[in-house]
Amino acid sequence: MTMSLEVGGLMKTFGGREVLRGIDVRLSPGEIFSIVGPSGAGKTTFLRCVGFLTTPDCGSVRYDGAAAPADPTALLNLRRRIGMVAQNPFLFRGTVAFNVSYGLCVRDVEGPALKEGTAKGLESVGLQGLAEAKASGVSAGEAQRVAFARAIVVRPDLLLLDEFTANLDPTNVNILEAAVREYNRQTGATIVLVTHNMFQAKRLAHRVALLLDGRIVEVGPVKEFFESPQDPRTLAFVRGEFAY
Repeated sequence: MTMSLEVGGLMKTFGGREVLRGIDVRLSPGEIFSIVGPSGAGKTTFLRCVGFLTTPDCGSVRYDGAAAPADPTALLNLRRRIGMVAQNPFLFRGTVAFNVSYGLCVRDVEGPALKEGTAKGLESVGLQGLAEAKASGVSAGEAQRVAFARAIVVRPDLLLLDEFTANLDPTNVNILEAAVREYNRQTGATIVLVTHNMFQAKRLAHRVALLLDGRIVEVGPVKEFFESPQDPRTLAFVRGEFAY
């Protein structure tokens, strides 16, 4: 239940603008790795390239030391080892429980295993009492908790979180952050967290990277990154003095 990730020379251009300009980074199995930086720096595009939602123009992404396979069945199996939670969750029509169970259903999980997996997913984010509620009627924070449970119920080895607590109240932030820690502890999954919230990066990450203008400026263990950054741009960013 874990995955290493190696990204080399990753580049992506949209409309003539270089969004990613040669990203190189390695993630160890079981690591929580946070990417911080201003809006437009390329953070979401990086996640989308890693998660097979956007095709990079060039560069490589290696999962457990291997490139994505060409064989469709093997590629599907790899993609199923990756989960993602976006800033604005999309929920299906139906109940909260149906949404949480969706990934299990498409993997042909049935009967007691489906019921148990769904119950565990609901419990992981404290939504047991809303299992039969309509997904369309839940709050924004509850909707994000549903999306998170839906992502982890299938036990991905690599979990991508894109501003997954942005604009949520402190209660929902605390619940989701606790769920991230617990999922990492239980499974050893590798987690990539994109966030504008440097306090969240401090609370959750093992290492942090600053992404500016499509390039990684600095990477380091969380304590060193925030307390003794080596690049003056990182120092300005963590002090809130960076003009972009």
